[in-house]
Amino acid sequence: MTDPTPRPPVALDQARERVIQELIEQYAHDALDDRQFEDRLDRAHAALTLPELDALVADLPALRTGATPAAPPARSGEVRERQTVVAVMGGAVRKGSWVPPRQLHVFAVMGGAELDFREARFGAGVVEVMVFALMGGVEITVPPGVRVEVEGIAVMGGFDEHATAPPPSDPHAPVVRVGGFALMGGVEIQTRLPGESKKAARKRARLESRATRQLDRELRRLDRGD
Repeated sequence: MTDPTPRPPVALDQARERVIQELIEQYAHDALDDRQFEDRLDRAHAALTLPELDALVADLPALRTGATPAAPPARSGEVRERQTVVAVMGGAVRKGSWVPPRQLHVFAVMGGAELDFREARFGAGVVEVMVFALMGGVEITVPPGVRVEVEGIAVMGGFDEHATAPPPSDPHAPVVRVGGFALMGGVEIQTRLPGESKKAARKRARLESRATRQLDRELRRLDRGD
């Protein structure tokens, strides 16, 4: 007996996931309001053809995050062995197109340091970030596609990692290894897209989780033939 509700082809499933992801990013960047997002998300789940799915994102603006290419890797001669960042009762920032050293020592004493790796040009191997924070803080931001390893000691403080993207599957992905000591201070590690604010990253993570659950329910329903 022929199944009256055959399973959609793989290409349609892949396109559906791609369109849902783009809708999430557009909503996170305020290109869609609540009603528009809900409506297009429902239509994406119900779409039966590729043109139906493509039409849901055809009129949306290009996102900077989606159009920004990965920074080119640094040549071996550009990568320093060691570098020190000091923030004492003040601030220190590393961001934009910079080349992280193999070992980066960060001292934040009653001050704050910001390390933004989203446009950094990584060399081969691991970037080790060793932090000493005394009544200060260090904020570390990495893009999706960079693996983060955290191992630190905190006394009346914390080493907090907020993952808003799944870990990279590429075994050759850059690695940022964070460790050190925080006393009455803290280290915060986040994964954000280039140009994405903290608020937008949190919003995108919630939407991705919700959309994934909805898609899983829809696929199970189709498998049962409901």
